[in-house]
Amino acid sequence: MINGTTAAGFEPVQQLFEKQMHSLAEENAQLCIYHCGQKVVDLWYSKADGSIFKPDSLVNVFSSGKSLEAIAIASLVGKGLLSYETRVEDVWPEYRGGGKENTRVADVMRHEAGLANFDTAIDVDDLLPENIKANRLGIVIEKQKQHFRSPEIGRREYHAMTRGWIVNEVFRRVDPAGRTIGEYLAEEISGPLNADVMVGLNAEQLQRVSKITPLSIGRHILASLRPKVLGRRVLHSFLQLMVRLLKILLAVRKGSSKRTPPVREMRGISFFNDNRMRRGETPSANTHASARGLARIAAMMAAGGHLDSVNCLSTPAWQELHKDPMPATMGGLLPTRFTQGGVDQFLPCTDASSQFTKALNEGREGFYGWMGLGGSIFQWHPDAELGFAFVPTSLHLLDFFNERGKLFQEIALECAKRQGTR
Repeated sequence: MINGTTAAGFEPVQQLFEKQMHSLAEENAQLCIYHCGQKVVDLWYSKADGSIFKPDSLVNVFSSGKSLEAIAIASLVGKGLLSYETRVEDVWPEYRGGGKENTRVADVMRHEAGLANFDTAIDVDDLLPENIKANRLGIVIEKQKQHFRSPEIGRREYHAMTRGWIVNEVFRRVDPAGRTIGEYLAEEISGPLNADVMVGLNAEQLQRVSKITPLSIGRHILASLRPKVLGRRVLHSFLQLMVRLLKILLAVRKGSSKRTPPVREMRGISFFNDNRMRRGETPSANTHASARGLARIAAMMAAGGHLDSVNCLSTPAWQELHKDPMPATMGGLLPTRFTQGGVDQFLPCTDASSQFTKALNEGREGFYGWMGLGGSIFQWHPDAELGFAFVPTSLHLLDFFNERGKLFQEIALECAKRQGTR
């Protein structure tokens, strides 16, 4: 059930893909990689016989979409319509209040806006583009008070869904056409690049979606008890998982962040399979894409903002997006280096680096971008001219750093270095 093509020199990636798909708990997955503007890996897998899962099937990639909203804001910066130093209230006067007055665009992009959670749940219909433009979501954000965890934790706290909502409000107020991020993406990125990447789906696109299937915490832990040599279906052993879970629970206890469900109707991850949710715009957690589509956009980013004859970002916009990566531990736990444009920079580790730093960075040194809950990865490597996308439908929720996909990045980077750049 593995299909696709691999260019000469990248055969080790396909070999690893075949091994992982047959050994780990996977249902469907796509892997696509560009090198020097050319597609060198295009693979997809389905566990089921006669599956309708295709290379252009659309899958929710969750937080991988955060890099798309970063590209949208960068486009405004490149046109001189916005600066990362701009205070949000300067383009959105109603945003002021509740301690939010001095929040810069860069603070929002670095997850330092103090709005990781809202004090009220959003109605799913408020996320439809027409209702976003009617300010139904904006008025909720305007009423929020800035809230940080303890000083020990710091200002950087993961705005898992809220960053995209805030950024969308900023974007539509600054964009001369008043578009949402989903509309901008379709008109200026996905459309020109012929890339299947969408924020907010229409009726035709809904027919192409493959649902996501979370691997339950219990099943994941149970699977981790089996030794790797006996066919363990998850990446990490029971001991590795328990050590990580303990550290995460300790970090959560130190904080005091509010915990209101983000969407009123949501009763778990599976709600993202509801078509009402799929139609709405939550750029930070509800982007639907194929690996082929994401990899084309990643190839464009790896090349400095253009691919083939399509120019998506000016050189100044691209440079500003990647500028000033600031190290900070997110939520007292995750070591990150978010640029002012809102993408993470992955760097080499040292022997003294923490376990989490190594888990996040080793194997993806030199990449920029981010990743999504349970497995998806959307990143680019400018020096090696690599555009990378991994899109699974099985969500391994305890694979906190998307390491099963990171293995493909590591091998692809080695192959690219042997091939050289242009």
